[in-house]
Amino acid sequence: MNFSRRNLLKAGAGAAAALATGIHPLGALAAAAAKKIPLGLQLYSVRGDCGKDLPGVLEAVAKMGYQGVEFAGYYGRNAEQLRKLLDDNGLKCCGSHTQLNTLLGDAFEKTAQFNKTIGNKYLIVPGMPHDRLASADAIKKTAALYDELIAKAKPLGMRVGYHAHGGDFKKIDGQTAWDLLFSTAGREMVMQLDTGNCLGGGGDPIAVLKKFPGQTTTIHLKEHGGGPKATVGKGDVDWKAVFEICETTGGTEWYIVEQERYGGTPLDTVKQCIDNLRDMGK
Repeated sequence: MNFSRRNLLKAGAGAAAALATGIHPLGALAAAAAKKIPLGLQLYSVRGDCGKDLPGVLEAVAKMGYQGVEFAGYYGRNAEQLRKLLDDNGLKCCGSHTQLNTLLGDAFEKTAQFNKTIGNKYLIVPGMPHDRLASADAIKKTAALYDELIAKAKPLGMRVGYHAHGGDFKKIDGQTAWDLLFSTAGREMVMQLDTGNCLGGGGDPIAVLKKFPGQTTTIHLKEHGGGPKATVGKGDVDWKAVFEICETTGGTEWYIVEQERYGGTPLDTVKQCIDNLRDMGK
C-alpha cells in the first residue's frame, strides 16, 4: 500500500503512541494501513420489496447503516428520480449491474449519462452468454472487448468490470475461466468477486483476491455454507482473510452485501447481515 508523506507521519505518530501503551508498533502500523471501507447493499437482495416500494426500501436500508446501494434494475424510475431518492436518504450509488449490450455501440453514451446522473462510476456486467467464456480463444476476445469499454469509460471517470458466478470457476486448459479473463484483460478491469458464488463454483476466493491485487474495487460479500438461512458471517467464508486482503492489497472501495437466503423477510435478513458485519468491526 502506498503512503503519502502525511499519512506515513500520522501512522508513525500512532505507532509511537501505541508503543507508549505497550502495543507493538508494527501492529499499530498495520492498523493504520488498513482502510475503512464503506458498506453497500446490492438491491437484488430485496428486489421484491423494491418492486413494491423503492423509496421505502432506500429509507430502510439507510437507517440500517448501509452507506450505498448497487442497482440491478431501476424499478421504473429515470435517472433524475433515482438520484433524488438517493440524495434524500444520504445514500451513494456504489455500482450498477449493467447488461453488456447496454455498453456496446451507440448504447454506451446513454448508459454512461444515466450512471453519471445517479452518481455511479462502477459499470459492472452481471453475467455474459456462456460462449463468451467457453474457451481460451473466446476469453481472449472477451477480454479485448472489455479493454475497449474500459478505455471509453476512463475519460468519464467510470470503471467497467465483471461480476462472478459459479460457472466462471470451471477449468479451461488447467485454469479457471475467471483467472483467464482477468489475466488477459488489462489491470484496470474491475474484478467484482462474489465470495459465495466463487466457493459455490469450486473456486478459492482467497487465492483469487491474492492473485489480482488492486482489482477488487468492489466485492460482493455473500455467505457460503452455514445452513440454508445463513447470513454474512454465519457460514464458511474466511471473512478475516477476505477483509485483510481487501483492506491492504485489494484496492477495495466498497463492500457490497448480496443476500439470497432468508431466515425472515428480506429486509430483516439484510439487517442481520450489516449487524453481523458491525460485530466483525466493519
